[in-house]
Amino acid sequence: MFAACRSALASTARIALDIALPTLCVSCREPVEGDGLCPACWSRLSFIAPPYCPRLGIPFVYDPGPGLLSMEAIASPPAYQRARAAVRYDDIARTLVHGLKYQDRTDLAPAMGRWMAHAGRELLSEADAIVPVPLHWKRAWSRRYNQSGALARVIAQQSGTPVMNDVLARVRPTQQQVGLSRPERARNVQGAFGVAKEKKSRVAGRRIVLVDDVLTSGATVDACARALLRAKAASVDVLVFARVVESFKTPI
Repeated sequence: MFAACRSALASTARIALDIALPTLCVSCREPVEGDGLCPACWSRLSFIAPPYCPRLGIPFVYDPGPGLLSMEAIASPPAYQRARAAVRYDDIARTLVHGLKYQDRTDLAPAMGRWMAHAGRELLSEADAIVPVPLHWKRAWSRRYNQSGALARVIAQQSGTPVMNDVLARVRPTQQQVGLSRPERARNVQGAFGVAKEKKSRVAGRRIVLVDDVLTSGATVDACARALLRAKAASVDVLVFARVVESFKTPI
């Protein structure tokens, strides 16, 4: 009886809150019905769908046939096995990423995480665990939360794949990748990640999906994948919210 009353009160409270505070578009903050983007912002968000490179997830202009890799994957294969992204990194995606990352907009994580879970459903169906790209403790303290961890929790709820938050660590601080060239990004994160000796047994033999917000040059996720593979992970795939596509470059 008590539980039923409490449920009814909670439902009434939610209805009252929805009336007082209508749901807003996660990008432009205009009122919307339901949860997510308004029609104008939705139409400008560029979701990534097949055909794309099976290794890097880079969208193809036309379908080249099954199994054909992009030139990038052939010329410079990454340490991770596969990468998938929900959207191209364009103006709307940039607004969402910056809101979550720099403006305490943790309310963006549920929608972004759901889109990621859909984009990475093949990877997640084969995975043993999700690992978010970690922040250095100093940056985590100043930012108060890890945006990759917030996304990973939503993806775990959607997919049923558990999160391992504490196995991968950023063992030294790095400067932000914004504004760095591709070689500078690689040097900046070289040796920056590791798995502590006492935690290697939790990684060994596991198929891991590494989660981050944006994939630009791939230097950060590649460095993370190498650290996990050194700890004897069976495989590492990468799932991000947005990835930079050459013809859709937006300043980061």
